[in-house]
Amino acid sequence: MKNIKLIVRILLGIMMVIFGLNKFMNFMPMPPLPAAAQTFFDALINTGYLMTAVGIVELVTGVLFLLNKYTALAAVILFPVMLNAMMFHLFLAPGGIAPALLAVVMTVFVMFSNKDKYQGMLAG
Repeated sequence: MKNIKLIVRILLGIMMVIFGLNKFMNFMPMPPLPAAAQTFFDALINTGYLMTAVGIVELVTGVLFLLNKYTALAAVILFPVMLNAMMFHLFLAPGGIAPALLAVVMTVFVMFSNKDKYQGMLAG
């Protein structure tokens, strides 16, 4: 189980660093989206800050996963971003859901593998 935790954490870290850097460098071209998805995505870009914030979150959490520092915190910060990515694909662009779904599953796995670190936060 320890090896699986290590592999998932490193793969998620690499994935987040790549996706985070892509928000700034655009080295992976975006495939064409359905009209509703494109309209929504254009609105996110036109805010002028949101995709930059998403890129920063992905990049920082990816580096934290790779360095094995604050992993439990990084997973909690990353989860809503990846959940939104999955929901975007689920409802607006189902063709690209696989990477987002994989990222959500991996993030949840990292969260569960660090569940002991959340005890203080979840105590009643």
